[in-house]
Amino acid sequence: MVNRRDFLQDAAATAGAAGLAWLSPSARAQLAVEVPPMPDRSLYTRNEDEYWRAIRRQFLLPQDTIYLNVGTVGCCPAPVLHAVFQSYLDIERMKDVSDPESYPIWGYAAWNEFRDPLAQFIGVSRDELALVRNATEGNSFMANGLDMKAGDEVLISDQEHPSGEGPWGLRAKRYGIVVKRYEIPKPLNDPAEVLNRINDSITPRTRVLFTSHVTTTTGAVQPVKEICTLARAKGIVSMIDGAQVPGMMPLSVGAIGCDMYSASPHKWLMAPKGTGFLYVRDAIMDRVWSTVTTHGWDKPELRAERFQHFGSSNVPALAGLKAAIEFANQIGMDRIEQRNRALNNMLRTEMLRRGAEDWTGANGAVRCAMLAVNTPPVQIMDIEKALWAQHKIRIRGGAPYKIRLSTPYWLQKSEISRFLEKFDEFKSGYKAS
Repeated sequence: MVNRRDFLQDAAATAGAAGLAWLSPSARAQLAVEVPPMPDRSLYTRNEDEYWRAIRRQFLLPQDTIYLNVGTVGCCPAPVLHAVFQSYLDIERMKDVSDPESYPIWGYAAWNEFRDPLAQFIGVSRDELALVRNATEGNSFMANGLDMKAGDEVLISDQEHPSGEGPWGLRAKRYGIVVKRYEIPKPLNDPAEVLNRINDSITPRTRVLFTSHVTTTTGAVQPVKEICTLARAKGIVSMIDGAQVPGMMPLSVGAIGCDMYSASPHKWLMAPKGTGFLYVRDAIMDRVWSTVTTHGWDKPELRAERFQHFGSSNVPALAGLKAAIEFANQIGMDRIEQRNRALNNMLRTEMLRRGAEDWTGANGAVRCAMLAVNTPPVQIMDIEKALWAQHKIRIRGGAPYKIRLSTPYWLQKSEISRFLEKFDEFKSGYKAS
């Protein structure tokens, strides 16, 4: 983790030496804000609420802002931001470079100092892991990576993000493959129902099963291990969009048994925006074509590394990704998951008490840190705009009445109570626009 004092000294020295106009007095003041130290882990057992209040102070999000949309993008804690800024300072000053060839070339690199901690965090080997910019890019690699011919089928769910559905739609339009969908119940109360629907949708022409670990539409946690076992038994390649999972709950991609997996750690892991990963199981590595091609694209000995050779890379963002992993590990993923679920249960109970219709599921196995509820006659575009403009409360949803709520571990119970209060006020005086 970056030493804050060294960071500020380096920033000040750089600004002073170079006379950098961009470092304005207000920027200096921001950098000088005291960030409290991480709470001692023992505080959790002595006073859990105080422990999470201390964690909340690690984030720059103003105290009067309630953020319930981590499902779209997360918030970086101070140690992650400091790691990014420090990396920029070091790189742009070419700090401690004795060999000119050791200066980062920003692309075409193994980046093992970043891949190794990530591989350990998600339970895979380094050679099966590529650093990409987000799940969208990883999904495109997956959709374009395998040889398929016109008439071959890919089975996806009806709750895929556009970045999961879009690459397959493009390939269908361009090359004539067939995209089929299975429906995820709203709510999903019995995970076995998903398996039955998938099994019933598979045909002799099904070549790929692509689906989300946690869906963007409702936040439902699908039984991906069982799904991948079913796919393998039928000779079908399994691909999982895990954009919502790293940092939300403990993750072992290797134990899931999928062939490919993509994710965006900038959501629940609170990593910098523009960080992502692609996992390719070693057994199918040689069947997968590169989508973006440059140096090393045809060198199978590079294994998954060749999928991250796409030109200039944002190395400071990778430094922030490493710091985000350290931050999550310092708290503990078990604690994070437990907190996510507790807040989710609290919010779900209160929304149902207010007459909302559950679209995620009552079964604890299908929920973690996102909740979707249907709230007619309140239209999402009206309440979303009003809560943000009037109360600095950020929510997300879908037309016409769905509200999707995220419950990250650093969210305070008092913030949930404030959201509920403002929701009640809005609903009581609501007239559709």
